[in-house]
Amino acid sequence: MNTPPFKRGQEGVALLEALIAVLILAIGLIGTVGLQARSYAALSDAGLRAEATIAVNELLGIMNSDLEHAADYAVEEGEEPGERLQAWHEAVSARLPGATIGVSVTEATSAVPRTEVAVSIGWTRQDNQSENTHRVTAYLAETK
Repeated sequence: MNTPPFKRGQEGVALLEALIAVLILAIGLIGTVGLQARSYAALSDAGLRAEATIAVNELLGIMNSDLEHAADYAVEEGEEPGERLQAWHEAVSARLPGATIGVSVTEATSAVPRTEVAVSIGWTRQDNQSENTHRVTAYLAETK
């Protein structure tokens, strides 16, 4: 029995459709895995930024309660911190491995009755290439 010519041209179409569907699914899965990896890296970076923010907030609280010795908290990046800053510096270095910490203090004067504190915390991201720095400038004033 002979099959009509128009039916012979459609042999294997279902297999071709199945292969195309598998290809589209594979591309989608590869994209999903890539997005997952990027989101994990972003989450890790966000965690480090949050740690830096919390550390700066802790330091500002300590300095606000010890405002008469504010200048003792100043430290240049890469230098050893003073006695008042030592414990905080060690805690931040433990939470952010390889952190570089700088604190500058501009004390209050009669013209400007507030103390300016600029804190810079830097670290290397997990990809070991990108440097990230968190900078905060705050103003502390004595309460009356």
